[in-house]
Amino acid sequence: MKNAPPAPKNADETLTQGLVRLIRAKPLTASDYEAAALFTLDAVANILAGRNSGPGKVLLDWWQARATNETPEPSRLAFLMGALCHILETDDLHRASVVHPGCVVIPAVWALGVKQRVGGKALLKAVLHGFEATTRVGMGVGPAHYRIWHNTATCGPYGSAMGAAELLGLDDAQTVHALGNAGSQSAGLWQFLETGAMTKHLHAGHAAEAGLKAADLAAFGFTGPPKILEGEKGFFKAACPDAQPDNVLADADAPWQLVTTSIKPWPSCRHTHPAIDAAEELRGQLGTRGEADIARIDVGVYQAALDVCDRPVSASEYEAKFSLQHTVAAALLMPLVDFSAFGDKGRAEAASLALRVHPSAKEPYRSAYPRNWGSSVRVEFNDGSAIEATRTNAKGDPEAPLSHNDMVAKAHMLLKYGGVNDAGRLIDGILGMAQGGEVPDLSLL
Repeated sequence: MKNAPPAPKNADETLTQGLVRLIRAKPLTASDYEAAALFTLDAVANILAGRNSGPGKVLLDWWQARATNETPEPSRLAFLMGALCHILETDDLHRASVVHPGCVVIPAVWALGVKQRVGGKALLKAVLHGFEATTRVGMGVGPAHYRIWHNTATCGPYGSAMGAAELLGLDDAQTVHALGNAGSQSAGLWQFLETGAMTKHLHAGHAAEAGLKAADLAAFGFTGPPKILEGEKGFFKAACPDAQPDNVLADADAPWQLVTTSIKPWPSCRHTHPAIDAAEELRGQLGTRGEADIARIDVGVYQAALDVCDRPVSASEYEAKFSLQHTVAAALLMPLVDFSAFGDKGRAEAASLALRVHPSAKEPYRSAYPRNWGSSVRVEFNDGSAIEATRTNAKGDPEAPLSHNDMVAKAHMLLKYGGVNDAGRLIDGILGMAQGGEVPDLSLL
């Protein structure tokens, strides 16, 4: 039986109170637990792979310099895990909210769950609760917010707080306090894109830490604002010019938002993925024609993709990950868009063709966003002929999902990149949590 819509209990109920009630009323099935285990596997693999990166090594140097003989507080560990998870641009993405929920929720839940010594299913339930909170808040911020604010950073604390509240056994009133104080710490600006600074990783780490700390404080009676979302000095008023508050509690009987979240098959900004998908199709149609035969490449996208990823020249690995021009050129020229496609050699190989890639906002992609993240790629040749491919959604979206085997293969790839020797044991352990298994030990990896 479907849940009834979340009608307010009384006229004074706040959005945060309604959100807590909605989440805690949703039923859980075996398939929900299994999906949560796959997403947890993806996040943990990203965390461990993120260690083998420039920013990851900086973070680990910082961590070791501050290390003591004491077991680190879960909130500090959540910060490190969240930051590492978001480095390689291979973590999950929820389209309707434009939030990467896994890099915020799972580090907080994992760090706290290990300290609490919870079982695997309890941890996965908290993951589902956290995904639901951060994405529902994200669906309420409106499109203008994303032009300046990084939704993962600003909406993430609500998710880490909700997941932590579940593990801490907070009642509804305490959880509202936790979400109120989590939201009051919302922050994260896109300015770092101009220089490719490491700030984006800080965003995920802070969001994981802030929500966990807010929930932990609520357990001790620390209060927070119940109208943090809709209040006159709240989140929507402060940072969301075209907020859509009704979206926070809409469709209460919909599937868990985790199962509508996309998984990335390529290590770049998700906005580039529909075009990569289309370009890979066209690569198979090039035949004997090579780069010298290509006159122009037109890429149709939605406006947000241009706002974040219109970058004709990529001077660094990170800039290339946020470049429609580079990623389309790489997908046409290279057999696989993997980590090497963004290194010095890969950028040099794609640089000339990237200058012939011209992205623009076009229909139907412009009006379909954020419901669908689509793209078209049209390759024109010097002889006047052309080939074209379109995508309504990208590979890894719920409409074009990665299979279970694809997800496991991706985890193996990431864990190998991160230097994990016994990847199979870790993968089996995380997936086994859905059947009641224990939370695997990461301390020896």
